[in-house]
Amino acid sequence: MLRWGDTHLSRAVGMVVAALALIVCGGALAQPYPVKPVKLVVPFAAGGPIDVIGRLVAHWLSASLGQQVVVDNRPGASGAIGTRAAAAAEPDGHTLLIGSVTTMATGPLLVRNVGYAPLNDFIPVAALASTPFALVVAPRLPVRTPQELVDYARGNPGKLNFGAPVGTLAHLTGELFRLKAGIDFVTIPYKGAATAVTDILAGQVDMTFEPTSVLLPHIHDGLVRALGVTGSARSPQLPFVPTMIESGIADFTSYSWTGLLAPAGTPMPVVAKLNATVNAGLNSPEMAGNLARLGAEVKGGTPQAFAEFIAEETRKWAAIIKSSGLKLD
Repeated sequence: MLRWGDTHLSRAVGMVVAALALIVCGGALAQPYPVKPVKLVVPFAAGGPIDVIGRLVAHWLSASLGQQVVVDNRPGASGAIGTRAAAAAEPDGHTLLIGSVTTMATGPLLVRNVGYAPLNDFIPVAALASTPFALVVAPRLPVRTPQELVDYARGNPGKLNFGAPVGTLAHLTGELFRLKAGIDFVTIPYKGAATAVTDILAGQVDMTFEPTSVLLPHIHDGLVRALGVTGSARSPQLPFVPTMIESGIADFTSYSWTGLLAPAGTPMPVVAKLNATVNAGLNSPEMAGNLARLGAEVKGGTPQAFAEFIAEETRKWAAIIKSSGLKLD
């Protein structure tokens, strides 16, 4: 069941963009910022890709702002626990959040009473990075391109299966493929991505979508066959693999993305200073190189652009969730 209508979303975006426009003409900070250590909430467990990105951002902000920025991992409920904690924090710029497509777009659409509204309870600061997905199949399948997979699915109704954790972006990307390609397949639900990847490596699953960074070693080892990537351009890590759009599946993009946000009510000059500092970091060879090694593409940009991007992603995945009939509660 969808929780956020287009009218509500448009109103929220308008309010956020109007507030962020004040950054352009906002005055100087009343006092230096930050005046104490900054807590950066990462609503996922330590060691994962989002946590690593959070630590890169924390390191850069600490060096640039002159105050320690401490990562606070608050995992649970697919990121909702930590995100709720950040939303309730004092809006003075000393608590920040690493948001993701899960916490800022798909999660609030799938879960009843998630406990926060992304564009009401947060001010977007800057987009950070995005990672496309790769469509991979078990090598035993007689297909080498997305179109051959589509033809195979149509010629073998009911035989093709797809594995992914329920409600994740990998799952929703599979539903996007089902809709865009006009095919059907059996979805095998998993509790975690690791098990889904293990089963496709063992040949028990026909196909899956996962971030390129996760699948890269398995692709190079020949344990899975990559058919396409879901970015708007080819992945530097997989330059020999075409995009889904190149392969004839129009308007097919899907990214796992992250961004920096602050609780609603954070002073606009603070948001402006954070945005400038983050963009400087993303443009630095150090951070750009570290993100590239994670398979992530640098984003950056203005707070307004990030707010509009969140709204666009919310509308996109709301349509996919509605067409699939997916519900998590």
